Amino acid sequence: MRLKTMIAGMIPAFLSAPAFAQSDEVIGAPVNGGMGFQPAATELARDLQWLDGMITVIIAATTLFVLGLMIWCIVRYNQRSNPKAASFTHNTPVEIAWTIVPILILVFIGSFSLPTLFKQQEIPEGDVVIKATGYQWYWGYEYIGEDFSFDSYMIGSPATGGDNRYTDEVEAQLTEAGYEPEHFRLATDTQVVVPVGQTIVMQVTAGDVIHSWTIPAFGVKQDGVPGRLAELWFTPEQEGIYFGQCSELCGIAHAYMPITVKVVSEEEYAEWLTQMKEEYASNDAPRAVEVASAE
Repeated sequence: MRLKTMIAGMIPAFLSAPAFAQSDEVIGAPVNGGMGFQPAATELARDLQWLDGMITVIIAATTLFVLGLMIWCIVRYNQRSNPKAASFTHNTPVEIAWTIVPILILVFIGSFSLPTLFKQQEIPEGDVVIKATGYQWYWGYEYIGEDFSFDSYMIGSPATGGDNRYTDEVEAQLTEAGYEPEHFRLATDTQVVVPVGQTIVMQVTAGDVIHSWTIPAFGVKQDGVPGRLAELWFTPEQEGIYFGQCSELCGIAHAYMPITVKVVSEEEYAEWLTQMKEEYASNDAPRAVEVASAE
């Protein structure tokens, strides 16, 4: 299916039905010169961001304490202030303190980080299950139990008639799809669509080399390894468009295989499913790459 799709994809087509409108607000996207995390759109992302903030506070406090201790020792025990140096081999209370205190800090951090890790790894039963397969250099998606699948290419990639560079033609495709110019190398011709408030389980694998499926605003990242099937899950809490990228160096065009996820209402999702089944279900014939329309 990959070869057929790539050959057929050289003929760009602007069909709106299966791709569904992309006029929603873009929420999960990188910001040029920005600092910090993208807005958290799932419970997992909120947990990760809170954990990062807590650990940052602990690290900052430890750094300031050690810095203050060093300055105090320099001032208090320099040759001018302390011309006659003391002579001793050990200090039991200090040695106990610098052993016990770090242990307590690590136990405290672990009491929060381990539950967060386990929550990510304990995969619940999914309301929607999607298999994501990474290829050089695009993603293939199969909606398990819905009998359809599709491939997702970066707008401006060779499969959509471009050469991975920003041109007038690529700008026209982005505009036709409802994107802005800054979404180049983030937007795909066909996006993953999921319903808001539902548990989504992604089955991640790869068809050639190792890839990685990542959406920062969802707090998820999972390597796709050929011959293995890994899983991640998330429950999106806000409708909108979210961007991700392959996060495992996978070849010369690694930078050009983005991920686009659109979160919609349950009613919109049901309508989208109907459209996609009509277009892609049990369809083995080569197809052109559709660029989503905002009409």
